[in-house]
Amino acid sequence: MKKILPALVAFLFSFFSVAQVDIELFKDGFSDPLNLQHVNDDRLFVVEQGGRIKIIQGDGTINPMPFLDISTIISTGNERGLLGLAFHPDYANNGYFYVNYTNSNGDTQVSRFSVDPGNPDVADDNSELPIIGYAQPFPNHNGGNLAFGPDGYLYISSGDGGSGGDPGNRAQNIFELLGKLLRIDVDNPSGGNNYGIPADNPFAGNPDPGIKKEIWAYGLRNPWRFSFDLTDNNLWIADVGQGNWEEINRVNVSEAGLNYGWRCYEGTHPFNTQDCPQQSELTFPIAEYSHSNGCSISGGYVYRGSIYSDIVGLYFFADYCSGLIGTVDSAGNLIDRGDFPGNWVSFGEDVNKELYIIDIGGSIYKIKGGVIAGTEDFSLGNLLNMLPNPASENVSFTLKNNIIQTISLYDIRGRIVFSEKNILTNNKTISISNLNSGVYFAKITSEKGQATVKKLIIQ
Repeated sequence: MKKILPALVAFLFSFFSVAQVDIELFKDGFSDPLNLQHVNDDRLFVVEQGGRIKIIQGDGTINPMPFLDISTIISTGNERGLLGLAFHPDYANNGYFYVNYTNSNGDTQVSRFSVDPGNPDVADDNSELPIIGYAQPFPNHNGGNLAFGPDGYLYISSGDGGSGGDPGNRAQNIFELLGKLLRIDVDNPSGGNNYGIPADNPFAGNPDPGIKKEIWAYGLRNPWRFSFDLTDNNLWIADVGQGNWEEINRVNVSEAGLNYGWRCYEGTHPFNTQDCPQQSELTFPIAEYSHSNGCSISGGYVYRGSIYSDIVGLYFFADYCSGLIGTVDSAGNLIDRGDFPGNWVSFGEDVNKELYIIDIGGSIYKIKGGVIAGTEDFSLGNLLNMLPNPASENVSFTLKNNIIQTISLYDIRGRIVFSEKNILTNNKTISISNLNSGVYFAKITSEKGQATVKKLIIQ
């Protein structure tokens, strides 16, 4: 089992942008939107917390009739409501889709519905088939996200049941479904249920009948949003923190049975370590940020669209409280892209893998990068060498086939500690002997105005 505890994870929050990130209003007028999905065509399905799913057509118009309306059978308000939506991988043939909602008692219910066979823009509100449900002891921390993995199984995020500090220690308890990522087979029901247990689930073969065989991973506080990046075969989970830290987890999609550490740890920081496993048995986040920068993380997706070349491969997240939009790259570097006006609750993809971000106030925005694909003939980062790294006295920058205009060094708080302009050569050596040991970021801008950022370790 892979264990991740990056030594530098707490130092990688910088306050400048490498790629340019902006947002553009796409559509507004929704009532507490929480989720956005597509079904392999140009329509977008918007989940509203109050129990309705609405369709945005490819021409930008919103259908007057909801795709689904289950507002009469749910409880809503605070963290309750219609929370998640996933379309079956074979939706084009079977018309099945799955929703996660809190029922009239406030408990979690995951159910299957069917599209109207005569109208692709309307579901059959009376076609509900209950799949799995479980009690919620408190009104918060319901999780609620749904997604089909590359294996064809349905994954369900389940919060720790609420209150604060996980008073029942449910996230660490494999005899409960709360505080977990669940994985079930909706195509092969068994055991009197409307779903089956995949044979390779981590506890599927355990003879103890009390252990929940649906569990894929545990030790999660409130994994409000997770996503799969099929390009790199990674699973990303953004887990909402308690009082001090928000965390982002990334693992290979095949890694089963991982314990993400809550309530023993909040991010990489001890929270309540009584009767906890050893650190070596836990999986720690690839990145985290403190509550000086927000209070509640909303996870997103790795950008795999084709419009913007400078943000490809970056995982996007946002914060509900501060308006922060940020990214994490493949090396775990977390970068603040700025605070934007909105209470960000979720992201979504369209059929072309372009990204959207959702403000619970009613608006959906497009995520924009700074470089349109095809407008640059090389990647500046691939042409830049920075040696040595780690370094102690001097560091040299060499840019192939281009001229260096500016070199700036930033510390982990985003403050400029060195800057030189109008360099106008392809090779430049600078002295770093006056800088303290630690992690820095070097931003290099070419004469053509292109920029890249490299992480520099000073010993």
